[in-house]
Amino acid sequence: MIDPVLLRTLAAVVRSRSFSRAAEQLGLGQSTVSQHVQRLEAQLGRRLVARDTHSLALTPEGETVLGFARTVLDAHERLERALAGGPVRGKVRFGASEDFVQSRLSEVLRDFREAYPSVDLELSVALTGFLNDALARGELDLVLGKRHVGETQGMLVRRDRLVWVGLPTALPERGEPVALASFPPPSITRAIALAALAQEGRPFRVTCTCASLSGLRAAALAGVGVMAQPRSLIPEGLQELAHPDLPRLADVEFVLSGPGLHREPSRALAHEILNADIWD
Repeated sequence: MIDPVLLRTLAAVVRSRSFSRAAEQLGLGQSTVSQHVQRLEAQLGRRLVARDTHSLALTPEGETVLGFARTVLDAHERLERALAGGPVRGKVRFGASEDFVQSRLSEVLRDFREAYPSVDLELSVALTGFLNDALARGELDLVLGKRHVGETQGMLVRRDRLVWVGLPTALPERGEPVALASFPPPSITRAIALAALAQEGRPFRVTCTCASLSGLRAAALAGVGVMAQPRSLIPEGLQELAHPDLPRLADVEFVLSGPGLHREPSRALAHEILNADIWD
């Protein structure tokens, strides 16, 4: 028998791509997370995680185990709900950052509604700053948003690197300013992009400001400018760009925040998001 706790730890390590961030997410020590993976590898007699000082990846055997682990953990969660008595009911006021609209989050929400037909789901989409303001006013139960690395609010879901995306035709000619398509303030990606450009002394001009990711995508597809976007959430039709006038961007972290992390039915939605392959 394999302890579901070990499987849950493996899933968290893969999801966060870091032993330390998985420990933060699970509320465990980093050494405990490492021990869980080692115990699982010892029980199965297979190496599951290939790791060095710079990266972490699953072995082929690890990929196979992870697939089964997600099935086991899902069944385990359903059993807990059944033993708790009755279907989960109530309302979830859920806010999602604009970046996630074109990801597989819609599939997760669809599956959640099918699994919890007695829960009334209300979805709000906006920039993380506005969603956090609504959270502070008590207007939302749960928010999936972003934070700067080093900030502590929320439960870490994943860390990703911001990259420049767009069409090669939008890249600046030598000496020309960078044309930037960006969310308006208080966008975290905007703040990181502007700080990186300023630090490197790169001239720029904001050619498009739009609160909608679909609007920014349309501008980038038209060659109006380049965007800063998480690498795992590059909009369809655009590509990661490299250019001497485009400085390296910082990482950003995806987090779940709000009182719904600790109460039903929002806790059930948080569980679904944490265990979903939204960015794979």
